[in-house]
Amino acid sequence: MQQQVNKPDTMLLTILLKHDQSHNLEQIQAHMKKQNWWERFPVEGTRVVSWTVAMGLGQIVTLELPPALLGQVNVELERSAWGVFRTECYPTYDFVPVRERIRERIRNGGQ
Repeated sequence: MQQQVNKPDTMLLTILLKHDQSHNLEQIQAHMKKQNWWERFPVEGTRVVSWTVAMGLGQIVTLELPPALLGQVNVELERSAWGVFRTECYPTYDFVPVRERIRERIRNGGQ
């Protein structure tokens, strides 16, 4: 498993873009085009770590960004995503190195 470590001056933000199921795909895509979504998101200065689709839920985007851009990401979500997505945002971190430390500690008889 490859480890994804963010830089010390950045944070990870996981964004759930939950589909508004009262809109069909064509309506969602038309809204995103009208709002210029594909040009505006993610905001400049952020990096997409992952972007996946979960069927029946929506899209899950993890960004790496400097904390100073958090407000700008929020405003862009409000400007471009609202109307076709319900958004949830979670500061996140890479658990792989923590898991490996715990696993090693357990192997060595610790808790």
